[in-house]
Amino acid sequence: MDWSILENALQAAVGTSAIYFCLAAIGLNVQFGYTGLINFGQAGFLALGAYGLAVSVASWGLPFFVGIGLGLVLSAVLALLLGIPTLRLRADYLAIATIAAAEVLRLVLGGTWKDTLGGRTGINDFTEAFYNANPYSGSILGFRSDEFWVMTVGWVVVALSSVFVWLLVRSPWGRVLKAIREDEEAARSLGKNVYAYKMQALVLGGMIGCLGGFAIAIAQDAVQPNSFNLDMTFIVFTMLILGGAARVIGPVFGAIVFWGLLSLVDGVLSKLTSGSDPTMPTWLMDGQQVGPVRFMLVGLVLMLLMIYRPQGVFGDRKEIALDAR
Repeated sequence: MDWSILENALQAAVGTSAIYFCLAAIGLNVQFGYTGLINFGQAGFLALGAYGLAVSVASWGLPFFVGIGLGLVLSAVLALLLGIPTLRLRADYLAIATIAAAEVLRLVLGGTWKDTLGGRTGINDFTEAFYNANPYSGSILGFRSDEFWVMTVGWVVVALSSVFVWLLVRSPWGRVLKAIREDEEAARSLGKNVYAYKMQALVLGGMIGCLGGFAIAIAQDAVQPNSFNLDMTFIVFTMLILGGAARVIGPVFGAIVFWGLLSLVDGVLSKLTSGSDPTMPTWLMDGQQVGPVRFMLVGLVLMLLMIYRPQGVFGDRKEIALDAR
C-alpha cells in the first residue's frame, strides 16, 4: 500500500482549503441550519472578504487590519442589500437574489475597475504583514512554515467561530432563530420581529463566511474572481449537509471529511491510471479523467448519504424540516 496517498488525504483534510470552507459552512449554518434562510450566494460573501483585504492593501496601501475591517463591512452591506427586499417574502426569493448577486459580483470583480481590482488575473502580493509575524521556520509535519502559520491562525479562527455560534444558538436569540425556522407564523404571533431576526442571521452568517474569504486570500496570497464561482457555494452546502445542519460540529466535520475523501479518491485513481502500464484499463479511465471521476464518486457517496441519512452524520432529521413559506 502506498501510504503517501493516505498522508496526502490527511494533510488535505486539515489544510488551508478545509479551513476556508469550514468558515464558509459555519456562516451558512447560521443562515440555513438555524434560521432556514436559503442562501445560494455564500461565494459572494467570501469574494467581498478576499477582495476587501486585497484591494485595501495592494491597491490603496492601507494597513492589513484595515483591509480585514473593510471586508467585514462589505459583507454586512451585501447582506443588508439582499435581505431588505427579500426577507419579507417567501424563502425562494432570497435564494434567487443570492445566487444572482454572487454571480454578478464575480463578473463585476473580473471585468470592471481593472486598475484597482486586477481584472480576470486578480490581485496578489498583499499578505506581507501577515507572514512577517510567522514564528515558524522550516518544514512542520510535512507543511511549509508559511502554510503551517496559515493553518494555525485559521484553525484558531474556526474554533473561535464555532464557540461563538455555540453560545449564540443556546441564548434566547438562538432559540428565536430555531422557532422562526420551524414555524415563522408562530414566532410572529408571540411578538417576535421575524424580519429583524432573519436580517441579523443573514448578516452574521455572511460576516462569518467573509472570514473564509480572508483565509483564501491569505493562503494563496492572491485573489481571482473565478475562485468564487457558484460551485463554491454548492460545495459548502454539501459539506454542511454531510456533517449535519444546525449542529455546531456539522460544518467543521463536513469540510474535513469532504476534502480528505476527495484527496483520497484522487490519490487512488491517480495511482491506478499512472505509469506506462496502468492498473486501470485506459478504455475505462485514463489520467485526464481522474478529476471529473473523483467528484462523481464523492457525489455518489453523498447521494447515498442523503437517501439513507439525509440529516447528515451529526444532524437530527427534525432539524431539516424547514418552513419555506
